[in-house]
Amino acid sequence: MKPSRRRLLQRAGSVVLLLGSRELAFGASIVAVRVWPAADYTRVTIESDTALAAKHFMAENPQRVVIDVEGLELSPELREVVGKVKAGDPFISGVRVGQNQPRVVRLVIDLKQPTAPQVFTLDPVAAYRHRLVFDLYPTAERDPLLALVQEKVYADRAAAEPSDRAASAVNDALGDFIGQMGGHGNKPAASATGPLPVPPVAGSEPPSAGAAAAKRIAERLVIVALDPGHGGEDPGAIGPTGLREKDVVLQVAQRLRARINEQPNMRAMMTRDADFFVPLNERVRKARRVQADLFISIHADAFIKPHARGASVFALSERGATSVEARWMAQKENAADLVGGTNIKSKDAAVTRALLDMSTSVQIRDSLRLGSEVLGRIGQVGRLHKPRVEQAGFAVLKAPDVPSILVETAFISNPEEEKRLRDPAYQTQLVEALLSGILRYFAKNPPLARNRSM
Repeated sequence: MKPSRRRLLQRAGSVVLLLGSRELAFGASIVAVRVWPAADYTRVTIESDTALAAKHFMAENPQRVVIDVEGLELSPELREVVGKVKAGDPFISGVRVGQNQPRVVRLVIDLKQPTAPQVFTLDPVAAYRHRLVFDLYPTAERDPLLALVQEKVYADRAAAEPSDRAASAVNDALGDFIGQMGGHGNKPAASATGPLPVPPVAGSEPPSAGAAAAKRIAERLVIVALDPGHGGEDPGAIGPTGLREKDVVLQVAQRLRARINEQPNMRAMMTRDADFFVPLNERVRKARRVQADLFISIHADAFIKPHARGASVFALSERGATSVEARWMAQKENAADLVGGTNIKSKDAAVTRALLDMSTSVQIRDSLRLGSEVLGRIGQVGRLHKPRVEQAGFAVLKAPDVPSILVETAFISNPEEEKRLRDPAYQTQLVEALLSGILRYFAKNPPLARNRSM
């Protein structure tokens, strides 16, 4: 053997030794497995170094979804999905995984309720490699407006009764109300340690008498849709010490929801109330389903330079962005679907996106009025990045019939502002400013009486 050829083979052998058995195995290597449970849907994500393909089908007795992932060998990383399912997951009771065929791994997801699964892939983006996603949606979507009415009934009765009888009284009121609305099952059990859960209601049509009662309550409600940005697979911006935008804006929104719900005849609806991802068009659809009077998207932005600071308020624009910075901000926020991962092939998503392009000048006018009130109040608790409401083509602000603003509470990339965002006392100040802006807007622009359909 010639020396040059021998050296070539030796080098090749060295490469083989460096790669090791994991890299030489056929198929993709698993980077991570994640499970995101939520009341709206549960997501299971398999992240790998190369793209995966999967086929799925439904099976009965017990109800389950069976997923065959091709080009994959069973690995310890993949087995971790079994332990990632939480007992309180609304959709998944358990997961089994095994090597069904050579180079085909089978996942069997046992279900708690009728489910319509969506299986799709996502190309590498941001910090993610290839992702295979299983979204488990309920086949019967709950009525969010009816859920708000239930919450209102619960809160009013709890406030009217002495504390020692509140749990029992609310339990009776909710049971009666659910019965009027055509609900089934037992009343929720009273608890001395905390508030009663408000049971979800499916989207079935209620009897006429119950519907009339619910409609009267709904007509009197002023509804504010709160939209904590990002969530789930999409962490949003990350501060110098690791504070994630998705976490802090959820905390702010939850505090604001509590304050709004304390106001007479007002209720807040949150597009997400936990750590899961909601596509941009779905956030707007949720607001429209409850016929919201306002939509407020809450964020904490970042910039490439750490000295950038101050809060901003944005509204939609019909004629392009009002500044280069506003355009950049809209592009960044509109990219959330790429990072969070949405099924672009979904027919419902395509229809909703087309509808949301029907933005109106009236909506933008009212959004600017709302934005001015909110900007004026938050400017009293912190520095403003810009002294006026900016405008750009934010996808999440495109509800044609709901005044909508996006609030960038602070620059999470600024060390000082990240520290303030983490502080519960500052969050409380910020929430009071947001609430004051909302109430001032309604004082000058009373919500129109609506015939809210139930």
